Amino acid sequence: MATSVKELLATANAAVPKITPDEARRLIAQEDALVVDVRDAPELQAGGKVKGALNVSRGMLEFRADADTPYHDKSFSKDRPIILYCASGGRSALSGKVLKDMGYEQVYNLGAFKDWEAAGGEVEKPSA
Repeated sequence: MATSVKELLATANAAVPKITPDEARRLIAQEDALVVDVRDAPELQAGGKVKGALNVSRGMLEFRADADTPYHDKSFSKDRPIILYCASGGRSALSGKVLKDMGYEQVYNLGAFKDWEAAGGEVEKPSA
């Protein structure tokens, strides 16, 4: 049974709540949420990232999030909220669905980096 990207995104968006920059700021400040940028390195170099965000490209997410792999990043904890974002919100939605499938319960989609920036969110620019 074939599944299209459109169907995958619809399933992901139904499973992973979309939050506003203000909601993200609250989760970061009050609940020590982990912010994860799932864009690729060239995208970060071009425009920066959310201040304090961990960059884990979409292709490595499962490996960084799984404590049983040698690539595990200890920042990932199933009792900590996780906020994901990318360039437009698609990869972050799909990433959130994967994390939910892996047993992470508090997973949120911030959507697009540009929306965070436009809302006055703090950004780390790449060093020259």
